[in-house]
Amino acid sequence: MNDLAPLLTPEGRALLDEVRDTDPAQELAVATRLRREHPAELVSAALGQARLRQRAAAKFGAEDARRMFFTPNGVEQSTRASVAAYRAERMKELGVTSVADLCCGIGGDAITLARAGIRVLAVDRDPLTAAAARANAEALGLTELIEVREADVTEVSTAGYDAVFVDPARRGGRGRIFDPEAYSPPLSWAVATALGAPRAALKIAPGIPHEAIPVEAEAEWISDGGDVKEAVLWFGTEPGLVRATLLPGPRTLRSRGLPDPHVRSVGRYLYEPDGAVIRAHLVADVAEEVGGGLVDETIAYVTADELRPTAYAVAYEITDQLHFSVKKLKALLREREVGTLTVKKRGSAVEPEELRKKVKPQGPGAATVFLTRVAGAPTMLIGAPARPVAG
Repeated sequence: MNDLAPLLTPEGRALLDEVRDTDPAQELAVATRLRREHPAELVSAALGQARLRQRAAAKFGAEDARRMFFTPNGVEQSTRASVAAYRAERMKELGVTSVADLCCGIGGDAITLARAGIRVLAVDRDPLTAAAARANAEALGLTELIEVREADVTEVSTAGYDAVFVDPARRGGRGRIFDPEAYSPPLSWAVATALGAPRAALKIAPGIPHEAIPVEAEAEWISDGGDVKEAVLWFGTEPGLVRATLLPGPRTLRSRGLPDPHVRSVGRYLYEPDGAVIRAHLVADVAEEVGGGLVDETIAYVTADELRPTAYAVAYEITDQLHFSVKKLKALLREREVGTLTVKKRGSAVEPEELRKKVKPQGPGAATVFLTRVAGAPTMLIGAPARPVAG
């Protein structure tokens, strides 16, 4: 698919409605039937778009996804709607009324910014991608707030806009790009553009080294439902601040510049910090909050003797601590009739599925095993999710 125009015609739109809920297993039969009445290329394009819309529902919600237009890369690289909405709301709270959205893709961020009442210039140099963004603004009734421009972002003036948002391409022909200077456009260009604007937000990969973060930026790591989705560099807010934001909520943990937590023996409770907290290097803040320490200086598990409420980690009550041994674990699970086994690991080379195959859990009980290191030694910690603190 390299042209959306046929799908935007009355015939194309009617065909999209007809194939909307097509089961992938029935595509061949549906295509054969429809090609008797419609051009083969149009049928293929409609079925391909239906497939993309079905995939996009997880990110955009079924109601929006069934009306929007996507490219394969657009579905893969778009921001999840809940994350984009959080970012847009933060922009609004900062007093932003207009944004230059550079590298806009199929328009996911532009849509959430417009829905927050913010005027958007959405720019992308790829003709098909820009066409999808334009079609999406029209499909969702946002054309009064979104102007889509097909252009090279490095040649677009952002003067007159309250803020700039840049989402550089972080994938190439060989997959993910880890070097920020290999982004398209490079991070250095995005930072220079941000520094020239009243406010700015740059979306970057969550794995970016902290030393690569400009001193002028605030760095925020965002997770949704426990999955780390992105990192954002904010300009014009609080330079040097590091924060972790958890969705839904939002709940935000701000760095207090604490030293690394101490290492201690395993207590009754184990806390597994959210991935955004770990990426933001804020495990010390969680340890301080729950009155705990690390099980090992290289492992982001916090242990404590008391159960304290925290929004930034999941707590488990630990019943057993064993040196790593498949035989011992199998015997313990058999003794306790554990049939539902959750395997988590940090600092272990053992694959969870392989371990499950070897221990063959059976029975009505449930347990969680953590494969990790304690004081440098391969260790198994067995337990279950802790009950919430009363009151």
